[in-house]
Amino acid sequence: MSDLNDPRVFFAAERTLMAWNRTGLALMAFGFVIERFGLFLHLLAPEHGGWLHRGFSYWIGIAFILLGCLASVVSVVQYRKVLRTLKPVEIPRDYAVNSGVFVNLAVAALGIVLIIFLFGGPGP
Repeated sequence: MSDLNDPRVFFAAERTLMAWNRTGLALMAFGFVIERFGLFLHLLAPEHGGWLHRGFSYWIGIAFILLGCLASVVSVVQYRKVLRTLKPVEIPRDYAVNSGVFVNLAVAALGIVLIIFLFGGPGP
């Protein structure tokens, strides 16, 4: 439990949550780029496989997107653990403490939607 009685502790936890949000988004974007790179390579050399063939870059890209989703969800769990250790004086009155949680969970959900889209679309 925190004994600082300072709202800066809460804001530091929220900044950490948003930093993990950026990390999750970056992992998802990197995964999408890797996944689409396989399609680009297929367009350069189409004789090496059909449209239904899923290449190595496809699965690595999907793994990065899943890792980004996982980072977003785990960061919410960690943030909620930190919030439980804070005293009411450390959280500003009438402050929406769950806005960052909703953003991270929305990012994770959209990452899952992206994976579903990529599974349904044409592969290299």
